[in-house]
Amino acid sequence: MRLQSLPLVAGFAVLALIVGTRAVLVEGQRANRAAARETIEYQELLSGLLSMAQDAESGQRGYLLTGEKSYLEPYRKAVEAIPGQLSRIDAMTASDDQLVQQISHIKDALAQKQAELAVTIALYDKGDVAGALRLVRSGQGKAAMDEIRASMDTIRRMEGAAIAERDEHTDQVETWLRIGSLAALFAIFLLATYTIRESRRRFREVATAQAELMGKNIELGNEIDTREKAESQIRQMQKMEAVGQLTGGIAHDFNNMLAVILSAMNLAQRKLKRGENDIEKFIEAATDAASRAANLTARLLAFSRLQPLAPQVVDTNRLVTGMSDLLHRALGEGIRIETVLAGGLWKIHADPSQIENAILNLAVNARDAMDNDGKLTIETANSHLDEAYASTHAEVTPGQYVMVAVTDTGAGMPPEVIARAFEPFFTTKPVNKGTGLGLSQVFGFVKQSGGHVKIYSEPGEGTTIKIYLPRFFGSEEPAVPVGRGKSSVKVTETILVVEDDARVRAATTDAMRELGYTVIHAASGPEALEKLDASSGIALLFTDIVMPVMNGRKLAEEAVARQPGLKVIFTTGFTRNAVVHNGVLDHDVHFLAKPFTIEQLDAKLRDVLDRTS
Repeated sequence: MRLQSLPLVAGFAVLALIVGTRAVLVEGQRANRAAARETIEYQELLSGLLSMAQDAESGQRGYLLTGEKSYLEPYRKAVEAIPGQLSRIDAMTASDDQLVQQISHIKDALAQKQAELAVTIALYDKGDVAGALRLVRSGQGKAAMDEIRASMDTIRRMEGAAIAERDEHTDQVETWLRIGSLAALFAIFLLATYTIRESRRRFREVATAQAELMGKNIELGNEIDTREKAESQIRQMQKMEAVGQLTGGIAHDFNNMLAVILSAMNLAQRKLKRGENDIEKFIEAATDAASRAANLTARLLAFSRLQPLAPQVVDTNRLVTGMSDLLHRALGEGIRIETVLAGGLWKIHADPSQIENAILNLAVNARDAMDNDGKLTIETANSHLDEAYASTHAEVTPGQYVMVAVTDTGAGMPPEVIARAFEPFFTTKPVNKGTGLGLSQVFGFVKQSGGHVKIYSEPGEGTTIKIYLPRFFGSEEPAVPVGRGKSSVKVTETILVVEDDARVRAATTDAMRELGYTVIHAASGPEALEKLDASSGIALLFTDIVMPVMNGRKLAEEAVARQPGLKVIFTTGFTRNAVVHNGVLDHDVHFLAKPFTIEQLDAKLRDVLDRTS
């Protein structure tokens, strides 16, 4: 019976062992669940601490960007709540050296971050906005936040490893228990159950990871918004700085020119009162200063892309060839000039005089960079700016262009000079050796013409500036430049001058009479129409554009309707007007920009009057 009972006892013993093992396993699982709950609670405390630090940082950033005290509310709440959160974390921190060390790192980094936030807010409150922003950009706060996150990640890994180790041990015991106590069918059932549990666990992990990813995306979006606001503020500051620089440059140069004009006119007046007539040098000085002032205005309009352009179909090779004599005179004998002209060069549609001015500006700059001794190369080529190039140059439209490159063997430019080369009034030349408007004028003209300009240079290696102007698609033949020699035609025409400014009207009338024309003048559009009806033989209407009651464009339309065949020249000093649209003169419009010299007036009058149609 003892032998028969032995299997039963053994069975009971095995059953007791199984039950006991199951009881131990259940208790172990309870302990694991309790440990997991504590771990989750601990992780939530750490996440809450990180969230408080981020709230404090967000409040500080909002206050620095807006100056509104209301943005500091999250900062104050976070600063008040952080000590209590740290106390709860300390209470739950196990006596593990590595864990205690990481908590200590978090406390130190958090203290550094709080100090950095407090200092920047204090600086901003004192009015030291630049100092506050400089401290923010120094990276101290970011480094502290990175240290906090790194320590928290380390803690998560440590506790995750501990939980994984406990789970692994429990799984091993359960596996052996199932193998020893259950039949194969029950073992399969348990395996299926285990598989389902694993799938659910993995699903929960995926859901948790997705939630974390969404949180990170929200944080990233907030960070992008913050950076965009900061960048917008910086751009506004840069714009204001550029406006200040431009205003100062204009005031400086115009004051110098006005000083010359006033001084020369005063001296001339004094000499005339004394009966002395040797005033030619004063008149020349005033005329030169006025011309330089007009040139400065033209350069500023070119930079701002507001100059009126008269585009034509241009053969660039022919234009460059025609500039040979001009370039040799402007650059002197010390500069060797070489031209490399591409065969089959495309046509462009641009203002030929402005192209010449751009090439001449670049050539003169190159001459100064070579100290009047070196080699200047002017090259033309067909070019294609593709999508890849346009993606790195936001202002470029992909397509076909004609390239004009001006290369010198001068000193070259460092990157910081290249970055500012097109800024108005920026120059590296000595005082009184340059206005700082040459390259800015080239830049404005090229952009107004829909093109692109690029500088390639290294110190000691010379400089190449490439101008890209859009290819012209059409069959129109390029315009042939007409010579402007003095006309020998006897002046017999009568001109009607319309100008609302009495001083300008008197000056223009006197200049035309000096040239031999018969002049009738009017102060407004309605008065001009009355005189047109009352007078016969008027050959040309010379009218200002910007006038009250009736502008120059409406006056011209009415005058031509009353007198077909009447020729018209428009003039103005205002670039946005009735005959200039998008910076380009309307078709078949004759225009003379103010101010103009008597020679320019003579040339324009003869050019228009001598036209057959």
